[in-house]
Amino acid sequence: EAMAKFVFEGALGSGASVDLLAADNVSEGLIDQYSGIALGCPSMGAEQLEDGVFEPMYNAIKTKLIGKKVALFGLGDQTSYGDAFVDALGELYDVVSEAGASVVGFWPNEGYEFNSSNALDGDDFVGLVIDQDNQASLTAERVKTWVSALKTEFAL
Repeated sequence: EAMAKFVFEGALGSGASVDLLAADNVSEGLIDQYSGIALGCPSMGAEQLEDGVFEPMYNAIKTKLIGKKVALFGLGDQTSYGDAFVDALGELYDVVSEAGASVVGFWPNEGYEFNSSNALDGDDFVGLVIDQDNQASLTAERVKTWVSALKTEFAL
């Protein structure tokens, strides 16, 4: 939730018109109001999605994602979970891609140290990756750079 607020504030600071919604407040009808959305996911344990919180939301909105631009961001700990770094982000990517979304906002993997990640597409992560445990000092600049790129991809 804190990272979603940070991304939200970064988007507002760049002049974008955005709304911040908690997973349990998102519904199928609400998604129709947006031409593009950003979805974030924290990881649990071995970098897996929190099924009890996010799975109901994704199931509710997935039919509305066809052709919609979707940007993804995820949290991970590259030191403790370097063998499954931000794998939950990879799971989220699979869910929205299979639903027909057009995923934007890929992020380079340079500057991270990990062994394996299911969130890679070639040399890029499928969304912004934040590691507050080990690289908190890089978060603000990463969010700023990512939001700036999204403004172009979302044509804001």
